[in-house]
Order: sequence, then structure tokens, then C-alpha cells
Amino acid sequence: MLRVEIIAKGDVQRVGYRDAVQNIARKLRLSGTVENVEPYDVRIVAEGEEDALKEFLRAINIQERPIRVEELQVRWADATGEFQYFRILRGDWQEELGERFDVAIRYLHRSIELGEQNLAVSKETLAVSKENLSIGRMMLEKQDQMLEKQDRMLEKQDAMLEKQDQMLEKQDRMLEKQDAMLEKQDQMLEKQDAMLEKQDETIEELRGMRSDLREHMDKRFARIENEIAEIKRAIRELGGSCI
Repeated sequence: MLRVEIIAKGDVQRVGYRDAVQNIARKLRLSGTVENVEPYDVRIVAEGEEDALKEFLRAINIQERPIRVEELQVRWADATGEFQYFRILRGDWQEELGERFDVAIRYLHRSIELGEQNLAVSKETLAVSKENLSIGRMMLEKQDQMLEKQDRMLEKQDAMLEKQDQMLEKQDRMLEKQDAMLEKQDQMLEKQDAMLEKQDETIEELRGMRSDLREHMDKRFARIENEIAEIKRAIRELGGSCI
């Protein structure tokens, strides 16, 4: 059993790369973790058989949009056996939610590109069909059927684009809610800072009052002691005694 520690560089954050790495590791029966590291990299630790780890290194060097791995920094070591399975070490919920939105938007853009390519192919097919109208009624019937299928595809594509627009609108509303939540959090933190500042001022005032009170009491005790000493001297001079 061996251990491999990897730093993946390139377009690897906020593109679904950690999910892809986890799926590959689980198919190869590897254990370990994958996590984002600042500022733009992904750290991977995997343990398993040497052949499986070598296959893993080949598989995670992904060059398929939106993922593009530019470099894999690899360090080999002996396995520690500390992992029971392979999992993603995730950040806070805001970071993870933002990453999920980014991945979704990239895949939506990719779907739109594919839809436009299909539309272009459909138009080319329609042009070819028109040029071959002279072939005969049988060919015309087949071409009509192809056009009907293309129309259905365009309708489905339009429906998909409409759904994608709705998803983007929902995402915008969610982002607006997140902004509002963050603004409320900032306000709460400002209030907490103000309360702490007032507490500090109150503590300083109490310390000042205690210092003034101690000084006042010390002066008063000294005056009382002096008065007692004067009384004792006066008694002695009068021939009396003082216990």
C-alpha cells in the first residue's frame, strides 16, 4: 500500500473538479481526501495499491471543459491507513454554495453552446434537403419527416433555454437573499463591536471610581489616625492614661 499527495493547479476550483476526483477515486477503490486550498489549487491525498494510484494520476489530469488541469505536483510516501474511504473536505456553506452555482452556470453555458451547434447542424440539414427536392416525392416525404423531428428538437431546445432562464432567475434571487443575509450579519457585528466598546468604557469608569474611592478612604483613615494620636497626646499631657 502506498500514499500519494498531489497539488493540482489550473482551472480546478469552482468547476466540479473535486466531485470528479472523488468519483474516480471511488471507482479505483482508493481512500483519502480532496479539498480546495488557497488561492486557486486543489490538494489530494490518496492511498491504495500502486497500479490503482498510477491510474488515478492519469485519470485526474482532466482537460475537459470547464476543468483544465495545468500541473500535478506529486509526492509519494508509505500509506498510513488513516482513511476509511475517499471523501471531499468541504469549506463553509457559503463557499460551497457559491461553487455549486458557478458549476451550474458553466454547465448551462455549455448546454447552450451545444444547443446552438445542434441548431446550426439542423439548418445545414434543412438546406441540403431543399437542394435535393428534385429527387422525388419519396425523398420529400422523408425530408418532411426529418424537418418535423428537427422542429421538435428546436421546441425542446427552446423549452430547455426557458428552463435555464428560470434557473438563472432563481439563482439571482438566491444571491440577493445571500447579500441581504450578509448585510444583516455585518450589522449584527457592528452592534456587537459597539456593545464591546461600551463595556470597555464602563470597565474603565469602574476602575477609575475604585481608584478614587481607595484614595479617598486612605486619606480619611490617615486623618482619623492623626486625630487619635492628637487625642492620646492631649490625655498624656493632662496626666491621664490611654489604653
